[in-house]
Amino acid sequence: MATAAVLTGVGTPLELREDVEVEAPRAGEVRLRTGASGVCHSDLSVQNGTIPLPTPIVLGHEGAGIVEEVGEGVTRVAPGDHVVLSFVPNCGDCYFCTRGQGYLCEKSAMQLMGGLLDGTTRFSSAGAPLHQMAMCGTFSSETIVPEISCVKIPDDVPLKVAALIGCGVLTGVGAALNTADIHEGDTVAVLGCGGVGLNVIQAARIAGAAEVVAVDMFDSKLEMAEEFGATRRVKAGTDDPSSVITAATGGRLADTVFEVIGLEATMNQAMDLARQGGEVVLVGVPRMDVFLNLNAALTFLYMAKTVKGCWYGSTNVGEDVPKLLDLYRDGKLKLDELISREIGVGEVNEAFAAMEGGEVARSVINYEAG
Repeated sequence: MATAAVLTGVGTPLELREDVEVEAPRAGEVRLRTGASGVCHSDLSVQNGTIPLPTPIVLGHEGAGIVEEVGEGVTRVAPGDHVVLSFVPNCGDCYFCTRGQGYLCEKSAMQLMGGLLDGTTRFSSAGAPLHQMAMCGTFSSETIVPEISCVKIPDDVPLKVAALIGCGVLTGVGAALNTADIHEGDTVAVLGCGGVGLNVIQAARIAGAAEVVAVDMFDSKLEMAEEFGATRRVKAGTDDPSSVITAATGGRLADTVFEVIGLEATMNQAMDLARQGGEVVLVGVPRMDVFLNLNAALTFLYMAKTVKGCWYGSTNVGEDVPKLLDLYRDGKLKLDELISREIGVGEVNEAFAAMEGGEVARSVINYEAG
């Protein structure tokens, strides 16, 4: 039996279940003992209905663990291997994977079913099936995942650190290093300084940005933003980001603006903060009814601005996970500092509240701590 945090319906608190049965892995699947799982804003977005997924469901998609058993035909990993989970499976063979766009892997469409690649789940409780988020379900002490969602890592990387790579780090760092076109000496603005935003900030500095302007409504997040490399801070609702960025650039505005919130108002604000010929990178997850209202002539023609969508940091996990671990070992990428609290799986609801209150960069469920 596994212990898991289960969402039974949109807008309800997660329930702790200690009777979760986990089936054996089928062909192409891996049984994982979960070592750690980050509590990500996307988990909260499923709970509040922003991301529509079927319930009841085991949430969690940002995780790492140790392989316990493999199904028929599995070759990428073996029992005993330590792995980071990629919530976007990377098959390596589809149209997108063969064109360097593994983050768009065709296999990932099955996530919407709330199961694995065949549309079914390996979780059940009291005889009834439980769905699993992003083919991961890391809010469970054990899980079954597709082989193509596993990235093998060295055994000496702490699992509580490795877990963060699987979503927040790859998304934020990838947004700056892969999606955006940041040049040495650029000015970058980041709207939203949660876990993903902090990773955008530190990667923008790695990419060579001279000025990184952090914008958020919480002083606590702005303080963390400075720790991760922000050079200027703007308290949303109190300070004017346009004035701060204008002062930093001599009136030119930002070369690149990242929106890491997912709100219509801040997306439109991001467009106003980008210079002529600048770019806006949309990283935050909006509700399905959010639309951009842009003047096509002024925005795209006369001002020559570019808007880029950023899904999963435009990453190819097999290549990018080792690169991030190298940056971490070299002291260039902060990972330990992202962990604000270590919790048990039964404390996820409190972690959601701490996230909404701006108290944490990341809460991490540490299964190894018992």
